[in-house]
Amino acid sequence: MRILLDTHALLWFLAGNAKLSGQARELIETEENEVLVSAGSLWEIAIKVSLG
Repeated sequence: MRILLDTHALLWFLAGNAKLSGQARELIETEENEVLVSAGSLWEIAIKVSLG
C-alpha cells in the first residue's frame, strides 16, 4: 500500500507524538507499505523553520 503523509503526520511520526493514532503509526511502520512525503511538506517545514 502507498501512504502519503501530510506535514502534521510526518512531524508527529518523527517526534513520536501521541497525536498520531496507533493505527496510523502501524501503517507507517509496516515495511510492506511505501511511505511517501510530498515535496510540498518539505517546503512547508523549511518556511516554518525560517520564520522561527
